[in-house]
Amino acid sequence: MKRVLSILLILGLVFSVCAIAETKDTDAMPAAPVPEEADETEAMPTEDDDGDDSEPEPIDIIDMMEEEALDDGEEILQGRVLQNKDQGEDVLALQTRLKDLGYYSGKLSGQFGDATQKAVRKFQEDYDLEATGIADLRTLSILFSTLHRTLRYGSGGEDVKALQTQLTELGYYKGKISGDYLEGTRKAVEELQKKNDLEVTGVADSNLQDLIEAGKVLAKSDKPDDTNTPAPDLSNYLVDENEDGVRVADEPVAFTKKLKNGSSGKLVKQMQERLTELGYYEGPLSGNFQKYTTRAVKSVQTQNGLPSTGVVDEETWNLIFNDAHIVLPNATPKPTPEPTPVPFHIVVDVANQVTSVYGRDENGEYTVVVRQMLCSTGMRSTPSDVGDWVLNGRHATWCIFPKWGNSYARYWTRINGSIAFHSPIYTAVSNSAMKISSYNKLGQRASHGCIRLAVWDAKWIYDNIGAGTVVSIVEGMDPDPELRDALKLPPLDKQYCTPLNTPVPTAEPEYSIDNPPDIGKRQLSEKSTGPEVYWVQRTLKDLGFYDTKCTGKFLKKTLNAVKAFQKAYGLRGNGSVSQETIEEMVKAVKNLSKAEPEAVPTPAP
Repeated sequence: MKRVLSILLILGLVFSVCAIAETKDTDAMPAAPVPEEADETEAMPTEDDDGDDSEPEPIDIIDMMEEEALDDGEEILQGRVLQNKDQGEDVLALQTRLKDLGYYSGKLSGQFGDATQKAVRKFQEDYDLEATGIADLRTLSILFSTLHRTLRYGSGGEDVKALQTQLTELGYYKGKISGDYLEGTRKAVEELQKKNDLEVTGVADSNLQDLIEAGKVLAKSDKPDDTNTPAPDLSNYLVDENEDGVRVADEPVAFTKKLKNGSSGKLVKQMQERLTELGYYEGPLSGNFQKYTTRAVKSVQTQNGLPSTGVVDEETWNLIFNDAHIVLPNATPKPTPEPTPVPFHIVVDVANQVTSVYGRDENGEYTVVVRQMLCSTGMRSTPSDVGDWVLNGRHATWCIFPKWGNSYARYWTRINGSIAFHSPIYTAVSNSAMKISSYNKLGQRASHGCIRLAVWDAKWIYDNIGAGTVVSIVEGMDPDPELRDALKLPPLDKQYCTPLNTPVPTAEPEYSIDNPPDIGKRQLSEKSTGPEVYWVQRTLKDLGFYDTKCTGKFLKKTLNAVKAFQKAYGLRGNGSVSQETIEEMVKAVKNLSKAEPEAVPTPAP
């Protein structure tokens, strides 16, 4: 819950669309986005939607809320409660979110009036909160962590239509996809709840909609054993044959959901019961994941050599339920394993508007180019945060910028509290709603500080870059036209927002110093292209005069490298490459090879 609150206070609600295949940019998105794990998403900074200098400054989120860390790992959330007659950006965000969920239909004014109070009260009623009409921190945390309003008899709208479509696909609903939640829809929901051993209410709350869209419910035709293995009764635990082992279930207890501080429900209660049995937990079996449960989980993790996060991920779950050799509280703890080195380092080159990902070489240094991408950094009036930033692993498949007309972006990966990597701007949660002008500006400054990337590049960052990765945002690097030209992006199909063509990368020409090009009386000069230029670039790179991508295009950086070579080797020239220059390059490489000392054999003992 505490993490979710930060979503509100920096006005960036993160959306995750679980029901959509992320690799297909042409797939249609649902009207209401689906949470990946709402309490695992990070707050978003406000960002402009088209990079226009005339647009307002982003909201200063630091003044709106801070988190104070305590010694026991808990945090105090400091933010204001919103009520009638309040006004400000946080009220605007509240109204925007209530409107997204169908509770508020008034003007997005940033002023908390009677209509806003009524909407808050209705939301509180739907979520079994005290219906005061005051947006306290608990109300705000639930409001900004849920991505669905509660649907019941009498509800109407696109989200009801989406629910009816899903119920039809699952075989529970045979009526008209009308968008009106009437008796047929209510009966279909009741039937689904009964089939899946859920409380039969006929009401589709946020949790039920999450389960449906995540594919975690049985269809009408499914057999009960088609779903996850049910949690066993704790009395059915067996004694492991190893006398030092503890009781585990005869069938593994399946991991289904990450649990953390603020989670609640049957899974939390089941875990509390198991931790009590193991001697780690002495609190109430409440089903609420709070302070004492967090401490117990951290203790289990520390005792068993896992990172002490207090979060029950799949590894921690399997340790608690399925590992007969779990280390108990009074036993000798396992040593913490050596941390795995972070595989990547990212450099954002502001001068060239290029983001480069480097992997580790045999010496553990980040020198191996893994991927390079054109990007858009912050405009000069709103620059990106220069410096080194350590990623914390926060990411989400969709994010929203409420202040800027509810614009969106895909594949959001947090850099720091203000900026993130993400795709170009979208006007709706739909793969075909990209703002083409935002895509066309990649390669130039266009944002309010975030690093925009093409969708496929933002997805690569989202899929491959984890916590601990250092991102260096650097100003003042030398111009690199060859690299920028090599990373040129294809035009988009404006209907589907996908590349008009996906060209197959041209294979690099075969290179050998012993097979130099014969250009006769020709000269290679700026704007020349072809395998001969590629040979020159590769040779200059071996000699240390050229340090960027070998593209086969003779641009400014190649020109400067040729001039530097000619000057160093006493050749007359203006940067053009003649056959004489090529022959001198061959000699230079071979002389360097001769100068390298041969390896001295190790003497026999």
